[in-house]
Amino acid sequence: MRVPVFKTWNRIRSSFWFLPAAMASGAMLLAFVTVAQEKPVTDWLTLHWGLTFNGGAEGASSLLGAIAGSMINIAGVVFSMTLVALSLASSQLGPRLLRNFMRDTTTQVVLGTFVATFLYCLLVLRSIRRAEETLFVPHLSVSLGVVLAVLSVGVLIYFIHHVSISIQANEIVARVGMKLIEGIERPFPKIIGRGAPLIPTAPPGADFLERIDQEACSIEPDGDGYLQFIDEDALMELAIQEDVVIRVTRRPGHYVVATRPLVVVWPGDRVTDQLKDRINSAFALGNQRTSGQDIQFAVNQLVEIAVRALSPGVNDPFTAITCLDRLGSALCRLAQQERPSPYRYDTQEQLRVIIPVFTFPDVTDAAFNQIREYGRSSTAVTLRLLETIAEVAGSVHRSEDRIALLRHARMIARGASRGLPEEEDRQRVEKCFQSANRLLSELPDSR
Repeated sequence: MRVPVFKTWNRIRSSFWFLPAAMASGAMLLAFVTVAQEKPVTDWLTLHWGLTFNGGAEGASSLLGAIAGSMINIAGVVFSMTLVALSLASSQLGPRLLRNFMRDTTTQVVLGTFVATFLYCLLVLRSIRRAEETLFVPHLSVSLGVVLAVLSVGVLIYFIHHVSISIQANEIVARVGMKLIEGIERPFPKIIGRGAPLIPTAPPGADFLERIDQEACSIEPDGDGYLQFIDEDALMELAIQEDVVIRVTRRPGHYVVATRPLVVVWPGDRVTDQLKDRINSAFALGNQRTSGQDIQFAVNQLVEIAVRALSPGVNDPFTAITCLDRLGSALCRLAQQERPSPYRYDTQEQLRVIIPVFTFPDVTDAAFNQIREYGRSSTAVTLRLLETIAEVAGSVHRSEDRIALLRHARMIARGASRGLPEEEDRQRVEKCFQSANRLLSELPDSR
């Protein structure tokens, strides 16, 4: 089962402690190793390079104490700067972007560098002995501590640059846009069962689907929450082993309720308590949505940034236009992809799994609806909406996708006719709408 692996990995990636803790553990291990290998390594370095620390016990103690003290102080500064960035992102761009900042590997590495250097110097410091009869100065370890301090200064300079870049709206939008494109290029559901060329595009007969609805047994989830991950391979394996058809009623990103069906299994008389537990173990629920199999999560993040930028208290149409550009790039890729079939068959051409899929009209609705509603009084945003639709039209080859774009173009034009007070602005919007309408009307119904 991949669900436990997904839950563990998602928890680790979303945490702010794992990477710094791993680096701190590595620094502690390094301190013990360098102290243990002090004499042979120091003799070799002194003979060939002359790079080790040559001071006495007092000098080594003072040096390591100064490094340790400065590192823990800088770690506090880094933590404070991170909190400021998180607060700024939450207030201006939306609280759902906090996970993106917490998953930022650069910030975790920077914090881990200072904590690791502090612990390393602290552990090496306790190994120094000043008594004449037991004098011990770990020259190798002290020299390595100096190297770590110099490295930490460079990391601090880079971190200041990174923070100043990462809180810029365009950079945040670009990162979310890349996540969205990655999700589109990793379609859900993935190819399970037979290979892609052999999966029939036509659904089973209506009588068969109606029979499934009438004779199937419903299985409720273990609890309430957002559906984060579905292990399609496990569902296919279970369906083949038990000789049943499994129909998933919810897709990743949907909120599921413990008292409502998550899966229906046909024939229903083959459902046992053990099968229910095994099916539930193929689903991961959580308190928030994730971008792993949920394309619309990244779409909603971009829409949230755009809507906040269009609010009366911000009045930033340029950020909203940037979000539309990224949404247009993603929709172009989605329009060019072959849509995965919700009906999955085994090698014996038996229907085994039915999983709801993300469709182009669904994603288009999520991308344009709210921006259209909140941006109807902005000429620049309205024009960019229509320009984005015209851009996406060049990648569309399915009739239902063309109809979805045309429907949105008409709604945008109608909203602008009511929301824009100036006649010249309305004429510009109408001209842009006619251009998009002409492009969409000239497209063939299918390919």
